[in-house]
Amino acid sequence: MNMTTHPNDLGVFQTIQERHTVRKYERGVEIPEQELNEILEAATQAPSSWNLQHWKFLVIDDAKKKEQLLPIAYNQQQIVDSSAVIAILGDLEANKNAEYVYQGAVDNGFMTEEIKNTLVDQINGAYKGDSPFPRDEAVLNASLASMQLMLAAKAKGYDTCPMGGFQRERFVEEFNVPERYIPVMLLTVGKAEKPAHETGRFPLEDVVVKNTF
Repeated sequence: MNMTTHPNDLGVFQTIQERHTVRKYERGVEIPEQELNEILEAATQAPSSWNLQHWKFLVIDDAKKKEQLLPIAYNQQQIVDSSAVIAILGDLEANKNAEYVYQGAVDNGFMTEEIKNTLVDQINGAYKGDSPFPRDEAVLNASLASMQLMLAAKAKGYDTCPMGGFQRERFVEEFNVPERYIPVMLLTVGKAEKPAHETGRFPLEDVVVKNTF
């Protein structure tokens, strides 16, 4: 892919170009806790609606727990071969974060108490009733964090595979996921056994529409 970039942009674009889905991992590779925390910290910097940060990360790196997860994920081998599996969970009750998030803004002088109360009321109103809104927001915002996590992992020299193919209800039951959260995807993280092959992408003219259809 040819592109014109500012020298300071090269690292970002290179990471994006080098990230490919990897399903075959070197077994026995352990990610140092500090590095894993740095990757997760980068994921938490993703944007989110109202800054409610609709995500929770369940890190599964214990060998026995990965073996337990294997049949839930239809026996996909990367579950046990990878260094860790990170279950990305979306928060169905992210409105409960609003008071904490905006009180911090008040304490730091970024908004008044009155504005905070108005925002919190608006957010709680959006989450009332029986609508798909909380679920849509949980999946949307957790997915933003997931992409950021994958890029951060690649920047640290690790590879990933986003997985939607697993039994969600069984996962919730066996891994004791609270009702507040829904599983969005599983991400395997580790060192590729061999370089991933590139996959084709549609040309821009097939995916970009300007102004209106």
